[in-house]
Amino acid sequence: MGIPGLEHLHVWISIPFCSAYILALLGNCTLLFIIHADAALHEPMYLFLAMLAVIDLVLSSSTVPKMLGIFWIRDREINFYACLVQMFFLHSFSIMESAMLLAMAFDRYVAICKPLHYTTVLTGSLITKIGMAAVARAVTLMTPLPFLLRRFHYCRGPVIAHCYCEHMAVVRLACGDTRFNNIYGIAVAMFIVVLDLLFVILSYIFILRAVLQLASQEARYKAFGTCVSHIGAILAFYTPVVISSVMHRVARRAAPHVHILLANFYLLFPPMVNPIIYGVKTKQIRERVLGLFVRKKV
Repeated sequence: MGIPGLEHLHVWISIPFCSAYILALLGNCTLLFIIHADAALHEPMYLFLAMLAVIDLVLSSSTVPKMLGIFWIRDREINFYACLVQMFFLHSFSIMESAMLLAMAFDRYVAICKPLHYTTVLTGSLITKIGMAAVARAVTLMTPLPFLLRRFHYCRGPVIAHCYCEHMAVVRLACGDTRFNNIYGIAVAMFIVVLDLLFVILSYIFILRAVLQLASQEARYKAFGTCVSHIGAILAFYTPVVISSVMHRVARRAAPHVHILLANFYLLFPPMVNPIIYGVKTKQIRERVLGLFVRKKV
C-alpha cells in the first residue's frame, strides 16, 4: 500500500526518498571506487568500510526501487516469493550491517589499544573470516523466516500495509498460530541489537581508557579523532532502530504512517549518511574524493 493515510502525498514523499537513494548510490559507489583504485587504502579500516558500502547498496536497493514504483506509478503488486526474497535481503543485510559496525569497533580497539600489534592481528585472512562470519550469521538467522511464512494460509487479504515486505507486516496477514514467528522475530532483533551494541560499547570503554592514558592532549584528540566517523555511523544505524522500537511500545496508538515513516528512515538514512560521514571525517578519503573533481595545477 505504500504509506497508508498518506497516499495523496506519495509523489511528494518520493522526492526525499529518491534523493536519499541517489545520494546513497553515488556516495557508496564512490567509496568503493576510491578504495579499490588506491592501494594505499587497502588497510583493515578501509576494507571494512568497503564491506559496509556494499551492504548499504544492497540494503537500499532491495527496497527503495519498489517503493518508488509504488509512489510514482502505483505498482503495488508483488509476487509472494518475490516478497519473501525482499524480506530475506532486507533483514539479513541489516544484520550484516550491525556485524560490520562491530567489526569496525574491533578495528579501532586494536588500532588504539594495541597499535604495535595492529598489522599482525588484523591480517587479510582475519578480515576475510570476519566478513564471512557476518554473512554466515545473517543467512543462518534469516533463512528460517521464508520457510516459516510459506506454511501459513493467508486469509486476511493480500494487502500489506507497508512500503515493503517486512517480516511482521507479512505475519499479520497469516491465519493460524503465529506465536513462534513473533517470538523468533523479537528474539533475533534483541539478540543482534543488544549483543552487537554491548560489544561496541565495551570496545569504546577500552578505547576511552587507553586514550585518557596518553600523555599529551594533542595525542588524545588525534587518537579519538580516528573514531569519530565510526561513532557517527553507529549513531546513524542504531538511533533509528531504538526510536522505532520505543515508538512501537510507547506510542502504539500513533497513526500507522508514523511507524512506517520511521521504518523507512531506518532504511534510507544510514546508507545515505555513511559515505558523507567517512568522506568528511577521514582525511585520506576526503583528499581522494577532492582529487576526482579538482584538477591539480601543474
